[in-house]
Amino acid sequence: MKTLHTLGQTLIVAVLALAGAMVHSQDGVNKTAIVLGQSLALTGPGSSLAQPFHQGAKLYFDNVNAAGGVNGRKIELVTLDDQGSPANTAANTKKLLDQGVLSLFGFYGSPQVTAAYPLIKDRDIILFAPMAAADEFRGALYANVYSLRPGYSEEAAAITKHAAALGARKLAILHASDGESLAALDSAQRTMTSMGANLLVSAAFSSGAVAGSVDKALAPGPESVLVIGDSQSAASVVRELRAKGFRGPVYGFSNTGESLLAEQLGRSGAGVVVARVVPKSDGSKVALVRELQADAAAAKLGKPNVYMVEGYIAARVYTEALRRISKDPTRAKLRKAIEALDDLSIGGFRIHFVEDRVGSRLVELGLIDSQGRVRE
Repeated sequence: MKTLHTLGQTLIVAVLALAGAMVHSQDGVNKTAIVLGQSLALTGPGSSLAQPFHQGAKLYFDNVNAAGGVNGRKIELVTLDDQGSPANTAANTKKLLDQGVLSLFGFYGSPQVTAAYPLIKDRDIILFAPMAAADEFRGALYANVYSLRPGYSEEAAAITKHAAALGARKLAILHASDGESLAALDSAQRTMTSMGANLLVSAAFSSGAVAGSVDKALAPGPESVLVIGDSQSAASVVRELRAKGFRGPVYGFSNTGESLLAEQLGRSGAGVVVARVVPKSDGSKVALVRELQADAAAAKLGKPNVYMVEGYIAARVYTEALRRISKDPTRAKLRKAIEALDDLSIGGFRIHFVEDRVGSRLVELGLIDSQGRVRE
């Protein structure tokens, strides 16, 4: 009887241990791996920005894994292609949650984050470092979103100050009609007018048919023009503006694609100013960028752009938070570790999450010169 009782106790302990291990694994952590879930546009709209973001993040995680991982666990980034569709993002998010992940990581697109968020709103899981700049993600309604980049309102403020310094207070906005562009438009209209810009007109344009919209924007005589759209459509608008004789400053938000736009425009991009929220990708001043350049060259990924920089930063910050968890990461411990990151230097790039769910407020403006190069 004593032997049976002891065996029964042993079986109970084993079952409880197995159940605990299963729950722990369902949260994306097991003895050998930490699993993160990502949905973004590897193909389709937005892929020209989302792909390099993914490459930068995976590059850093791969390097961490090659060096043994974090406290003996490899970081596994499970990435699903949503093709730029918010509906696909929601479906992918459900798949990732059902699979079991420690957190969501590095989604792309404001409409995509909006579609996914109801699935995590009332759960203990966070979405870290989405490449999405709609202002509402930084507010109380999105308490499970931790951003590395500032919102569009902060980009709009930097552009408004720059235009005012040039004496260009009369503004026209030309914008695409996709969800990301409309989120940026809303922030631009609210922020720029509140800062004293005289918004003369906002005009929508469609890809391949920009002439009429440009005519409408130029009719009231603006002194500067903000173009909101992806790099390809923005390049078409800029060319049309210059062809019609507009010589004032032309601005773009970070989602316009600084280096991508410069490549599209070449010499015709002279005088275009684009916001960016990370250090310049081809500079040598910041150690983090130099390290990325070396890592990208070793991995034969080609020349980094600002979106690869952003993904690389996101992975480094996330890894730093994991390293500060003394034992067995959980979702609660991860959140606490991120919220404790206080004036942290990531290769010269400063991160601060204490009492804030936005780790960086950096907004820089890059000028495309007459050679088609981006200058600070």
